[in-house]
Amino acid sequence: MGIDGARVAGMGDYHVHLHPHTRRPGDLDPHSFPQDHIERYVARARERGLGEICFTEHLYRMVESEPILGRFWEGESAEVASTTIRFVTAERTFHLDEYVTAVVTAKDRGLPVLLGLEVDFFPETIDAALDLIAPYPWDILVGAVHWVGGFAFDHDEASFEFHRRGIDRVYEEYFAVETALAASGAVDVLAHADKVKRSGFRPTVDPDGWYQSVATAAAATGTAVEVSSAGLRQVCAEIYPAADFLAAFHRAGVGITLASDTHRPDGAGEDFDKVVAAARQAGFTERLAFAGRVSTPVPLEEAGG
Repeated sequence: MGIDGARVAGMGDYHVHLHPHTRRPGDLDPHSFPQDHIERYVARARERGLGEICFTEHLYRMVESEPILGRFWEGESAEVASTTIRFVTAERTFHLDEYVTAVVTAKDRGLPVLLGLEVDFFPETIDAALDLIAPYPWDILVGAVHWVGGFAFDHDEASFEFHRRGIDRVYEEYFAVETALAASGAVDVLAHADKVKRSGFRPTVDPDGWYQSVATAAAATGTAVEVSSAGLRQVCAEIYPAADFLAAFHRAGVGITLASDTHRPDGAGEDFDKVVAAARQAGFTERLAFAGRVSTPVPLEEAGG
């Protein structure tokens, strides 16, 4: 699908997952990507006035990522490492070929879907990760920081490490990695750029310097940032990125996409009225539409809830 007026008439949710992290009764088998499941996301998106959605499953959930990402938790305390090992082992059940085939099949059937990947960023292995995924026809790559070293800062089971390491230090380390991601030029969009706030821990120092570092790096590499409703459903109860952070991206000339980061069909386009309001308040009047990893600016539409 090329980018044209019909295709982008109705905004896109550019961060959607086909499987939840925590399964509930009745959830889909975590090894499959059936077409009727994809159709449920599309139907919900259309109900909310969206023109397209982009599936962005995690790289670390792909079996093929294991030899690439390696044992990135080594060097952490036994408690921190064991939390990450349990989580990654339980989650790594997908295969790249099967995931790509499912989304491309839906696209070929005429569904308004895009093929994306959430690339979990580790500075030491990003080049090998890009080599692994290079053969596939991605529409968009979103980059994300979920671990500082081997510390899964967005997992409640590991929240004790904020107190042991110190909240300010965790923030400093997180934003150093986030800046490295933005500076790498490896991805098209930064996902949930201040996810370190997810569990409600806040630094005692002014974060503006960190915000500026990320925004400047993103501008230099032409990397966009998503405005995501996901944080509204977490303890922080706040859009990603925070208002001051989003304003820093706008001042730097960084483009935006819109995202829900949902892991279930009903969440497609959730709270996009708040997402659009946050973007407009920061000064944005356009968003980016993607196809084949090429972006086109389009007007920032109004949104329903």
